[in-house]
Amino acid sequence: MDGFRGGFGELWSGDHAVTPAATPGRPSRTLTKADIVQSVRDQSGLSWGEASNLVEGLLEAMKVALEAGESLKISAFGSFLVRVKRARRGRNPQTSEQIMITPRRVLTFKPSLVFRQALNRAHGHE
Repeated sequence: MDGFRGGFGELWSGDHAVTPAATPGRPSRTLTKADIVQSVRDQSGLSWGEASNLVEGLLEAMKVALEAGESLKISAFGSFLVRVKRARRGRNPQTSEQIMITPRRVLTFKPSLVFRQALNRAHGHE
């Protein structure tokens, strides 16, 4: 699988690894949009602006589909699903007052089997 090899925080395509920039004061690293744009640049030869437009366009298409309530499936990566949570009773933990929690939509992610297996192999968990 060319989409993911290695540990968390490394995005691979072929022989090109993307290692996220270190964030001062944080124990873990975060892959940023800029890291992804840089990877697209390195692998495609596109300019920064072209790579940025490509990444922005992809993210916008994903966002529009999810806002419309559609599911989004990326082969060998996973699925993003919009779930509707109904209104329900809740409790304010500070005051113990009963409150109604309004209905809302939440976004969930379910990694594919291929991705889960690669992630576990990368950390020595088979």
